[in-house]
Amino acid sequence: MSTPRGAARQTEELKAGSRHDLRVGLSPDAPADDDVKDERGTFGYCHSYETSSRYDGPGLRVVLFVSGCLLRCTYCHNPDTWHLKDGTHVSVDQVLRRLEGFAPSINALGGGLTVSGGEPMVQIAFTRLILAGARRMGLHTAIQTSGFLGDRADDAFLSEVDLVLLDIKSSDPETYRRVTGRDLAPTVRFAERLAAMSKPVWVRFTLVPGETDDPANVEGIARLVAPMKNVEWVEVQPFHQMGAFKWEAMGLPYKLAATPPASKELVNRVIGQFRDAGCNVR
Repeated sequence: MSTPRGAARQTEELKAGSRHDLRVGLSPDAPADDDVKDERGTFGYCHSYETSSRYDGPGLRVVLFVSGCLLRCTYCHNPDTWHLKDGTHVSVDQVLRRLEGFAPSINALGGGLTVSGGEPMVQIAFTRLILAGARRMGLHTAIQTSGFLGDRADDAFLSEVDLVLLDIKSSDPETYRRVTGRDLAPTVRFAERLAAMSKPVWVRFTLVPGETDDPANVEGIARLVAPMKNVEWVEVQPFHQMGAFKWEAMGLPYKLAATPPASKELVNRVIGQFRDAGCNVR
């Protein structure tokens, strides 16, 4: 049953779990993903959180997966984070109370908080309050973003972010639109802005055989990021099929069902291209 107009939505428990958990239909009365107008940001929608990631930034990290994304990547392993209606409705206070319990040990292990998704900038006011609260706890903060909504991020928002994990999915506008459904230009614009302000960045590139593996495509990304002194790492992420079950469970047409994982030889070739361009790559 949907919430009557003007009535407050009830919050639910923010659940620990995994980015690989399937969670759908938890908030059917949520707003459309491209129509979030809550400027206060005191409430939002989240998929789940993990407490011991060593993959999403430096040190041991808590990773909060927020809901909502405007891209439709053909190789997405979390399509259940695309829509706010599939997330859990929670308050910023709930998130920060949960985070506070982990803060001392996370700090001691040189880690912090990473807000991923989905796309953190769909619910940008909500995300900003969480990042600000984490910084008050002394935690290092990071966001993982496609950069497509980077124009939404003002300097006040970026001042709460210590590191940007920036997904650059392609250097070719046609390829980018084919694999994401969106334009490349906003991501490039955001990358250049981060470079101009010397904001630390780890560039992430998902290597998908037959989709993003063209040598010219890789070379284009390498040429873009190699001169950027703020880019600390380029991380090559080989495609996998761990999210295929979500597409099937959600009744979504999955075009890459027959796509194999990237071979070791292909991964080494791409790493070599980035290294030859002058990037720190792994």
